[in-house]
Amino acid sequence: MGSIRTASLLGTLAGVATAGLALTPSLVPRPAMFQGFLAGLAFVLGFVVAAWLCAAAHNLLIRRRLPAWPAVLHLPVWLRWAVAAVLLVYAAAAGTLAVAWQNDVRLHVEMPPVDGPDLVGFLVAALLTAGAALGVRWCLHRVAAAARRAAGRVGMPSRYAGPAGVMAGALAAALAATVLVSAALWGTDRVYQARDATTPAGISEPASAHRSAGAESAASWDGLGMQGRAFVGGGPTASAIEAATGRAAMEPVRVYVGAGQEETMAARAAIAVAELKRTGGFDRSVLMVATPTGSGWLERQAVDSLEYLHSGDTAIVSMQYSYQPSWVSFLFHQDLPRDSAQALYSAVAAERDSMPADKRPALLVYGLSLGASGMQSAFADVQELVDTVDGAVFSGAPNNSQPWGTLQAARDAGSPVWQPVYQEGRTVRWLSNNGDFDALAGPWDKGRVAYLQHGTDAVTWLSPRLIWEKPEWLAGAAAGGGRAPDVSDSMRWVPLFTYLQVAVDMFMGEAVPASHGHNFGDVAVGAWNAVAPSGLDAAAVDRIQKIIAAYPYEDSVDN
Repeated sequence: MGSIRTASLLGTLAGVATAGLALTPSLVPRPAMFQGFLAGLAFVLGFVVAAWLCAAAHNLLIRRRLPAWPAVLHLPVWLRWAVAAVLLVYAAAAGTLAVAWQNDVRLHVEMPPVDGPDLVGFLVAALLTAGAALGVRWCLHRVAAAARRAAGRVGMPSRYAGPAGVMAGALAAALAATVLVSAALWGTDRVYQARDATTPAGISEPASAHRSAGAESAASWDGLGMQGRAFVGGGPTASAIEAATGRAAMEPVRVYVGAGQEETMAARAAIAVAELKRTGGFDRSVLMVATPTGSGWLERQAVDSLEYLHSGDTAIVSMQYSYQPSWVSFLFHQDLPRDSAQALYSAVAAERDSMPADKRPALLVYGLSLGASGMQSAFADVQELVDTVDGAVFSGAPNNSQPWGTLQAARDAGSPVWQPVYQEGRTVRWLSNNGDFDALAGPWDKGRVAYLQHGTDAVTWLSPRLIWEKPEWLAGAAAGGGRAPDVSDSMRWVPLFTYLQVAVDMFMGEAVPASHGHNFGDVAVGAWNAVAPSGLDAAAVDRIQKIIAAYPYEDSVDN
């Protein structure tokens, strides 16, 4: 005869079952390590909830003087082996299904299938995650027990000892979380601060008078940050643009101000305006104000496309608000991209508006991810945006950004949330693949606003509402328009678990091919040519598209 605690047995069974739920498909493929992390976390959630319910039911039965569940079950050895066998069969079945599900997701995002599971990576991640979480739970239990004993020693009534233990455990958990998060942020800051001081391979300080940095510039090379140096030291030259378009080109103007240049956003914006004056940016035909991602990164495909399309008769201005990865700003500093975008746009627009009307450049705005959220915040609503700019492109807008959220909610009846139509596309249009803009037959008025949006982009679809509410973008099968064509029909909404899966998907959104996830480089040429028509013939646009499409994959990642 063997014995086992009832709560532990039920908790283990529930944990294994919930771990299986975590393996179900989501928006993009997940490597074994991420699968293991989710499975380990789900196991602990299932274990803890089931064990707590078991203990609560046991105590309730005792209080009502009813036969209680035995705290310890005495099971025959053969039955224990049978339970273990069932769990192993379940695990094997779940693993087999997980591979099939992941291959289905990979097929939808145009990635090759995998032959089988990476058991080592999965198990290591799952065991480490579950072990760490259960270890924390054990420590909190010990703290709560110590608090209850201390309460008894000082004469506290027994009815207060339990709540005292719970409060002590909660305080310990809050303190531990604060210490861990603070340590993680400190470590991340040190790593990315050092990285920000580096210069990408192949990039050197430009000698051109059309770029920030250099002897005449108010923006120092060292103060630009890594991504700023990559921006001003890169991009197509006039000769490269001429070769692609077949017509005369100018050297593009690129202005960038790093976060280390000045303390305040307003001071950085003032330098940016001064740089635009020095470089002749206000004399170009097209002026684009761009808000970067968390690290200060501007997607090469997006900025280079505009310069190719308009033969270098362009000026692009941006400024850094952080050197940390986007997820840090998203979680802890959402005010930074908003404040930065508002300060830069206001300063640039004010200077432009002071020019004679017939001398002003066309004003465009752009942002990717957090940059899209920040740049949108520079406008009170979509009407102000349409009335004040000549065109806007926002790629991969986060779920909490505005006016994106308002526009999604006010979309025309019958249009799906993953491909909305707003007022028949008269001012705002959405694009996932080249050609989507042309699907709307009506006019697209001046002041065009374009949202580049993929059905598999977790940045766009992650919302706390996923915890308790089925999202519209999983309303039904793809064939019936209930979800985007690249979202697997095998994906199902599961309370809480879908939220966790999509949160993990955010880290994998740039590890999938173009046209999926958080990648928008393949549609940048089409987007800009629709928002700010270049006048180039189809052959020239096609040549530009091929150039942009040939950019290395790593140039599409905010790293």
